[in-house]
Amino acid sequence: MSEILVTGGTGTLGRALVARLGEQGHTPRVLSRKPGPGRVVGDLETDAGIAAAVRGVDAVVHASWRLGHDLAQARTLLDTARAENVPHLVFVSIVGADRVPLPYYRDKIRIERMIADSGVPWTVLRATQFHDLLTTLFGVLGRSPVLPVLAGARFQPVDVRDVAARLAALAAGPPAGRAPDLGGPQVRDMADLARAWAATTGRRRAVLPVRLPGRVARAVREGGLLAPAHADGRVTFEEFLAARDEVAP
Repeated sequence: MSEILVTGGTGTLGRALVARLGEQGHTPRVLSRKPGPGRVVGDLETDAGIAAAVRGVDAVVHASWRLGHDLAQARTLLDTARAENVPHLVFVSIVGADRVPLPYYRDKIRIERMIADSGVPWTVLRATQFHDLLTTLFGVLGRSPVLPVLAGARFQPVDVRDVAARLAALAAGPPAGRAPDLGGPQVRDMADLARAWAATTGRRRAVLPVRLPGRVARAVREGGLLAPAHADGRVTFEEFLAARDEVAP
């Protein structure tokens, strides 16, 4: 079995990945700024502790993100991974990052290129938007009397457990370069997803499709966030909502 470092191991995806690795008999290391069980202390923004964190591992899964700091964090990790001869680095990116002109997505593409040019053996997995992202978005939008959504927008949300399963398999295998994308099991209108969320959470909100101008909205309407040929995720949005409701206090 492998020893695998997970950056971002305390986040939504990271926790699911760490659990999956443990279930499969691997030994996960969780990179964190704070000590704790199963953690190694390190800071990707200062480089403190990173060399010790990656030393001796069979693979590193880079799932950490911090808006505005992603490029610097990735550069630090890649420099250290190269110096320590890390045999495999896996990066989780976003389906459509090269089609939807958001600054955050552009950074993902830059990181993908940095990894490919780094000399470190690598794998990149692009996944569609997580169920959790949509529920967070709807929670914010649903504070108003109506629930506004982007008219014509379609999403293919995927469960983090499905992404974690794919990442665990990739990390335990040989470097694969650009791996096949991973999408959720269904392509759905944003309005349809919003109605499902409102019904499950008991929000009585009229869903209001709003047609926004601009390149980003147009790219989303044109299917820029979709991977219909890779609808390999298993958990639907309703199943995710139901499971979350079951464990809610």
